[in-house]
Order: sequence, then structure tokens, then C-alpha cells
Amino acid sequence: MAHIVILGAGTGGMPCAYEMRDALGNDHRITVVNAKDYFQFVPSNPWIGVGWRKRSEITFPLRPYLERRNINLVADTVTRIIPEENRLELENSDPIAFDYLVIATGPKLAFEEVEGSGPHGGYTHSVCTVDHAELAFADYQKLAEEPGPVIIGAMAGASCFGPAYEYAAIVDTDLRRRKVRDRVPMTMVTSEPYIGHLGLGGVGDSKGMMESELRTRHIKWICNAKVSKVEAGKMFVAEHNDKGEVIKEHELPFKFSMMLPSFKGVDAVAGVEGLCNPRGFVIVDAQQRSPKYPNIYALGVCIAIPPVEATPVPTGAPKTGYMIESMTTAIVHNIRDEIAGQTPHETGTWNAICLADLGDSGAAFVALPQIPPRNVTWFKKGKWVHWAKIAFEKYFMRKMKKGTSEPIYEKYVLKLLGITRLKDKQLK
Repeated sequence: MAHIVILGAGTGGMPCAYEMRDALGNDHRITVVNAKDYFQFVPSNPWIGVGWRKRSEITFPLRPYLERRNINLVADTVTRIIPEENRLELENSDPIAFDYLVIATGPKLAFEEVEGSGPHGGYTHSVCTVDHAELAFADYQKLAEEPGPVIIGAMAGASCFGPAYEYAAIVDTDLRRRKVRDRVPMTMVTSEPYIGHLGLGGVGDSKGMMESELRTRHIKWICNAKVSKVEAGKMFVAEHNDKGEVIKEHELPFKFSMMLPSFKGVDAVAGVEGLCNPRGFVIVDAQQRSPKYPNIYALGVCIAIPPVEATPVPTGAPKTGYMIESMTTAIVHNIRDEIAGQTPHETGTWNAICLADLGDSGAAFVALPQIPPRNVTWFKKGKWVHWAKIAFEKYFMRKMKKGTSEPIYEKYVLKLLGITRLKDKQLK
């Protein structure tokens, strides 16, 4: 009997646990280790940040749903991974031995890289976790009562820009509904070289379409921006040219700010010699395995993917839902094959698919593959994306509670976007 340990219970770890159980049956042990005892649907956090969702609507306790599928849960923080001994050490629990380890932790939020940033001891907010989004909403309510300047965007080294665009548009929509938008100057500050870059080198006409979106919403922007520090009510931003030279220093006043931080690998993972790159992201081969520790797999935001292109201010490449879903399936099939004495051969995809809510509208894009040149480049806007994002949230939450491993993106999202005639080889 093999023991598979999945480190992380987010939008990658939970589906991985369910799919692993379906693939292996009940002949093998599966344990999920997660720092929290609840699941949170991270894509809905921008809605939490303006009060359009409550915590109870996008979270649920992990234990009853995992145990119903004969999956053990250890709600604790991993302090050390000892791959030579196939063992995890935890903060408050006994060590856990594993035969195979799947790392799906997500990132460490590197607020410490910019002085004065972050919701704990700093002056900016985040929507990367439900806890952070709730803190943002508390201050957002104060903004609605006493309007003032707003800054929303992404720090240098950020790799997930979609939530910044979402939150900016959602805040704009909500303030208009409250009839105070005219008293709130808004600026987007982003490390992207241009609006709509998204860490992907742009997708179709994303530059023009997203610039138009911001203009329509009266949101100014500063690109190639590197935030040097944040003080109470003031952000210091260096704007760069295409050569990476500083061309202007900004001191921007704000009453409220949400800035996505750069990502790093979590400490316990980053501390394993030979497992990660210098930023702490897990190095994997085509089969999602560590080249140094072949019984360790990784998926999602925690893996090392090179930037799509060099940019004047560092930007990372996003790991979107379809990509994570395909990585999950590859890992499950490869571990199943290894247990059966076969050579792992399944590979994931670096295709990018995203549904972004814009408050009263939305934007959807498909980049197949993620790194140009591409077989498919597709970017559309419309109110239908807003409703599609809501439907996706409801379906994903129901899927996690039901305990099913049914693929969402390949079965539903591609069809929703009208992409139904792609051959398998174009999707991989």
C-alpha cells in the first residue's frame, strides 16, 4: 500500500485528492496536509473585498468532505520536508511519512520585499486570501464613507495580474452604485510593460481592449512601475522606460490601496536543497516531477515557470485554472503508473484560460500555448463573462463539496467560450 501525501488543499490540491482517490481506489492511503482546516475559493476574493460575497459563501470545512472520500486531513503547518527520508515535519503534529508527495501549496506572499506594503503592519491590502480580502473590505467601507484616492495594481515580480484588473473594475462598479465614484480618483500601478500584458506578453488585442476599459472607467495607469516603499497615505513609485531606466518618480497619495505582492515559494518547500529555484518555486520536469527527487511532484502556483518574456520591471507568468487542472491529471496518472510499475509519461499543459469579472461586465482570454507564438489567441469582453464567472464559482464549490474529479475547463469552460473544434494535440 502506497501513501500519497498532498501538501495544500486549494484549487489544485483538493481536485488532486479527489482525482487521486478515483484513480487508485481504496487500496492506497491519501493524506491532505493544509495549514487551514477550511477550503477557500480564491477567485472570488475580489468580491469579498467589496462585500459582494461573505466568507461563508466561498469557504467550507475540509474534514467532512475529504473523509467522505476516505481521504485523511492533517490541518497543520509543515515546517520541514526531508526528502531523503520521505518525511514531513509539522508544527503541532507527528511527522508524516510518504511514498509520494504532491506539492500544491500555492505561494508565499512576499510583502516584505516592499517596505510598508501588506495588510499586516503595512498600508496596502491584498485579495490573495479570504482573510486579506475581509481586511480590505473593512477599510473599503471607510473609503465609501469618506471618499479619497485609490491605488490598485501589482508589485514588481507579481505573476498574477488578473485579480488587480478585476478588483479595480469591481471597485469602480461598486462606487458608482454607491454614487460616490465621482469623489474617488483611481490609478492602476502595475509592473507590466503595458496594460493588458497580464504576464503573458498580451493575448490578442488585450492591450487595446483593457486600455479602453480603464479609460471608460476613468482609471489612470502607470506601467513599468516599481513601488519602492509605501507610507501611510502615500506610495512611492519609480516609472521605467523600455530600457529599464527610471524616467519619473511618483509620490501618489491614496486613501485606500490594494496591491498584489510578488510571490515566492513557501518556507518549508523553499528550504529543500535542490528542489527549487532561487525564488523557492519547485523545479519540475515534463511529468511534473522533481528532477532531483522523483517521488516528489508539484502543481500550480508553486512550480517554477519562466517568464514569457523579459520586461523592464520583473513580471512573472501566471498559472491559470486550466493549466493547474491539466497538471493535476498528469500527476495522478503518473503516480498511478509508478505504483503499477510503469514509466510515467503523462504531461500537463501550459495553456492559459481565464474568466475575469469586471463588476458589470467581464473579460475572457485563451492563450494556447501560454508562451507565444500561439496556435490559438482569443480575447473577448462582455456581460456574459460576468455571469459565466458567477456560474463557474457555484459549480466549482459544488464540485468540491460533492467530491468529484470531473474536469471543469476541458468539459465546460472551453465549450462556454465557443472553443469546441480544437484537436487534443492543440490543447496539450
